[in-house]
Amino acid sequence: METGLTIQQVAQLTGLSGHTLRYYERNGLLEPVDRAANGHRRYSEQDIARIRFLTRLRTTGMPIRQMQQFAQLYRENSQAFADRRAILEAHEQQVQAHIRELNRNLAIIQQKIQYYKDLEAGKAAVLPSDQLGELSCLADADPLVDPVSEATPQVKTG
Repeated sequence: METGLTIQQVAQLTGLSGHTLRYYERNGLLEPVDRAANGHRRYSEQDIARIRFLTRLRTTGMPIRQMQQFAQLYRENSQAFADRRAILEAHEQQVQAHIRELNRNLAIIQQKIQYYKDLEAGKAAVLPSDQLGELSCLADADPLVDPVSEATPQVKTG
């Protein structure tokens, strides 16, 4: 009896295509996957755990080359904890910076939503900048710009 999951089963389980799974193996992100007697791949629980971790790295924006470096460190020296940790810490810093940027953008979007709700409820007046249309609705997260009205930057005093 054969054990492990087929590539189709793993693709369905992980949301990755069979092409991506083969790419990960071919490019050294995964160890060579065991094969059944008929030559078809059979993925173990350990393979699936690695695939899920790789998916998290990729989803959070880690470049494939960096993922390959991480996998290579594991293959060449499974005790190279400090080197692998350093890669993950650098990636963590990038992810945290992206989260901060997303949160700033989300805050502006939420302010704009509230502005429109206030307009609909008659609690606010249409500002001249709002007549420019929807393209002007997202102001930069610049502290000198009023994020709701997108007013021309004014120098803050005292």
